[in-house]
Amino acid sequence: MRSIKPGRGNSMMEGIACVFTALFGVGWIVTAVSIGAPIMFPLFGIGFVLLSVIKAIFSFKNAFSQNRMSDFDIVDGNEEQDPFNQRFGSPSSRIKSNYCPHCGNRVEDGYTFCNYCGNELSRR
Repeated sequence: MRSIKPGRGNSMMEGIACVFTALFGVGWIVTAVSIGAPIMFPLFGIGFVLLSVIKAIFSFKNAFSQNRMSDFDIVDGNEEQDPFNQRFGSPSSRIKSNYCPHCGNRVEDGYTFCNYCGNELSRR
């Protein structure tokens, strides 16, 4: 049986956003230096760029790794368990799910069967 579990992690889109953020920081530095702004303005830009580059590296690494983390994962019961859940317990038992555990589509509260795949929903 398939189920949806909450994931944790960054994506390719977040990595691309971090690249654009770093480019904005470079523009900030160039502008601050060219107008003769006090030293704090270029230093702010340098810090901005460094944080963006670190976050972009982390996001791209997560997006392209084989065991990446995501916001939501649809998994089979026989797949490898999430190490976070093994250590701290499954958050899915604490979160009320509005998604079908079989197909992953959104379902309304009180439904007995999924209106997309027709499978019976567990009691919530």
